[in-house]
Amino acid sequence: MTDTAPQDASRLATQLAEAVRSGDRRALARAITLIESTRADHRATAEALLAALLPYTGNSVRLGISGVPGVGKSTFIEAFGLHVIGLGHKVAVLAVDPSSQRTGGSILGDKTRMVDLSRDPDAFIRPSPAGATLGGVARRTREAMLVCEAAGFDVIVVETVGVGQSETAVADMVDLFMLLLLPAGGDELQGIKKGIVELADLVVVNKADGDLAATARHTVADYRHALTLLRHGDWRVPVLSCSAFRKIGIDTIWDTIGEHRTLTVANGARDTRRAEQARAWLWSEIRETLIDRFRAHPAVRADLARLEAEVTAGTTIPAAAAHTLLARFLDRAETI
Repeated sequence: MTDTAPQDASRLATQLAEAVRSGDRRALARAITLIESTRADHRATAEALLAALLPYTGNSVRLGISGVPGVGKSTFIEAFGLHVIGLGHKVAVLAVDPSSQRTGGSILGDKTRMVDLSRDPDAFIRPSPAGATLGGVARRTREAMLVCEAAGFDVIVVETVGVGQSETAVADMVDLFMLLLLPAGGDELQGIKKGIVELADLVVVNKADGDLAATARHTVADYRHALTLLRHGDWRVPVLSCSAFRKIGIDTIWDTIGEHRTLTVANGARDTRRAEQARAWLWSEIRETLIDRFRAHPAVRADLARLEAEVTAGTTIPAAAAHTLLARFLDRAETI
């Protein structure tokens, strides 16, 4: 009997791709749910879907936004998104939420934090659980970006979980990485990780209003001085201020993003960056897939709990346990 699974996957992918391309928002949501699924049959359909949509991707402005908890990322993204939509664009927000350790689902819901933006017909907000993926982004965020582009969204915003040395993977999937900061000074400035500041293409001090207006001006001056010598190619990293709550300074930020896009398209830096990101994506997928298959291997599963318990108890060193499990995975006769 002929296996019809590949044909079924291809047919379903073609139908879904056509619906996504036509602007069907429910189809877009279904497509992202499909690519986030870990089921093997879903992955086959998802890969066929992405192959069908790939020719219609790549034309958006891809933005990553990160910042410490409390900096006002959601408020900023809502104000920013509404401003950009007012200029005739369509905005998709892929908001990566902290994951519940019990259910794996999102703890927060950005649709409840971006009420006005979520109601706009030219906006699409998709919260996704970060899961165990490092970098503050979901494993399938890159693929979700492509689906949104194919659906006609020309500004894609990826909001990350927070800020830290391990939460910088978003810089490897966007054209411009924006770091939001709170008005601060002295020792508070030292608390910002140097690494993530060096990754930023644009630094923005939010909440520059009211009693914090003067502090925000000092923070901008301090960062401009600190970043004087920092360049990303021909681009000197700007430091701006805004008040997302009062919608002040959002237009300047969008204009600066446009300047960055114009420069990097003209000098080829955007294409180079995207090519490097595609290579990084390839190796990320290889690592993630190997780990998935490793955990699912019957021989590994048979010994994993025992060896984890021995490592936890201190009776076996982690390296030896790892070698044994890898030997099981590779079908080698190596034991401890």
